Amino acid sequence: MNKQIVVTQSGLKALEDELEQLKTVRRKEVSEKIRVARSYGDLSENSEYDEAKNEQAIVEARIADLEVMLKNVVILDEGELRTDTVSLGSTVKVYDEEFEEELEYTIVGSTEADIDLNKISDESPVGKALIGKKVGEVAEAVLPSGDTAKFKVLDISR
Repeated sequence: MNKQIVVTQSGLKALEDELEQLKTVRRKEVSEKIRVARSYGDLSENSEYDEAKNEQAIVEARIADLEVMLKNVVILDEGELRTDTVSLGSTVKVYDEEFEEELEYTIVGSTEADIDLNKISDESPVGKALIGKKVGEVAEAVLPSGDTAKFKVLDISR
């Protein structure tokens, strides 16, 4: 049984766009690399051919992964999000007690996580710790380093 993939509407579009780009652009580019490498002759000692075939395998594997994800996708209805507790899809303003600073995170599914955009996975240590918390509560997350980070929930929004 495949795991359901929870995404926002924009996350679904990003997955669909990536799949389309891989199928229409990247496949053709890799196919052309293979064609050119074949023209160099002896394939047994042709590093360009080997590299192109490896690239083709990576592209095809990603296409297969995306197709499985899209078959198991569940779109998060952002209109049904509650703001009394942190949940998947929530935007949470927290106070980091160690660094004495306010941060804002959006809790997303693992396929949409992007720390540069302050989108953290519900499966990450901080995401897991925040899920279910209410304004005023403190979430403690054990980080991969073994340290514990404490975040006081200041605000929850959609």
